[in-house]
Amino acid sequence: MDPTARSAGAPAPWLLIIDPQRIFADPGSDWASPFWEGAWARIRELAALVGPERTLVSRWLPTADRETSWGDYFAVWPFADVPATDPLYDLVDGAAELTAHPTLDEPTFGKWGPQLVERLGTAATRAPLLVTGVSTDCCVITTVLAAADAGARLTVVTDACAASDEASGAAALHTMSLFGPQVALASTAEVLARAAGPAR
Repeated sequence: MDPTARSAGAPAPWLLIIDPQRIFADPGSDWASPFWEGAWARIRELAALVGPERTLVSRWLPTADRETSWGDYFAVWPFADVPATDPLYDLVDGAAELTAHPTLDEPTFGKWGPQLVERLGTAATRAPLLVTGVSTDCCVITTVLAAADAGARLTVVTDACAASDEASGAAALHTMSLFGPQVALASTAEVLARAAGPAR
C-alpha cells in the first residue's frame, strides 16, 4: 500500500520538518547542505497542503551528555559545541510559522521518540507521516528507520529533504527504500498530485 495514498475515511497525513535550522542552512556553516534552498521551497508547499495543525518541526540541540560518545563527536566538530541558545541553532526564517505546535527539541539525530509520538497521539502509527528536512543522510534516515521499526507509515519526500552531499543523499534514499512497505519514497509533485485526487 502506498502511504501517500488516502482511501475514504483514512486519516489525513502529518508533515514532519526535521531540523530546519541555520546550522544546516546557512552557507557559512560547516554543516550547510548545498540542497537546502530547493528543499525548503518544497517543504513550504507541503506545509501549505497539510496545514499548521498537522505540521511538526524539530530542532537538533547540542545538549547531549559529553561523557558519552557525544563528547567525542563535539571534539571533532568544535564549531557546533556552543550553547543551545546560540543563533546557529535558531530555526530558519519562516519555519516557526509553518506549525501551530512548539518545536520538538532533541539532542539526538533521530527525532522518533516519546515527544514526537506524544504529539502525534493515536495517529502515531495510523496516519501517514510525510518526512522532510535535513539532512537526508543523518537526521532524516535515523528518524525514518526508527519510526518504521515502531510501525509508522512513512513517506520520505525525496526532493524536500536536503543531503550533506549528492552521493550520501542518494545512498540514504536507497537504504530507506529497502524498508517498504513501511517506508515509501515520493517527490513533492507526486504527494501533491495524490492529495488532489484523480483527474476528472
